[in-house]
Amino acid sequence: MSIGDQQRMSKQKNELATPAVRQAIEAAVFQRLVKHLQEKTEVQNIELMNVADFCRNCLSKWYVAAAQERGIEADYEQVRELIYGMPYAQWKEKYQTAMTAEQKAALTARRRPE
Repeated sequence: MSIGDQQRMSKQKNELATPAVRQAIEAAVFQRLVKHLQEKTEVQNIELMNVADFCRNCLSKWYVAAAQERGIEADYEQVRELIYGMPYAQWKEKYQTAMTAEQKAALTARRRPE
């Protein structure tokens, strides 16, 4: 790697270290995650919970909490509409399937203290 390449990489790392740049990138990543989950309606919340220990509702709760930490009131149902891309009741009716016995067992097993 040339000295010029090293200097460019060093500058890029420094740019990523600034809070404003990092915050903008994180916001873009969050927006992409939300869009991805809106497009992947076949992925059930219970599956997300069992695999990753979070779901669309968790994102909604985290969003509300982050707003409140900044002194901003955020309505949970309105936030869920932002996360789901439609009112939650509509998403549930259109895409949610019944929890299987296996999914319920996996969720129960995850929640048991070891």
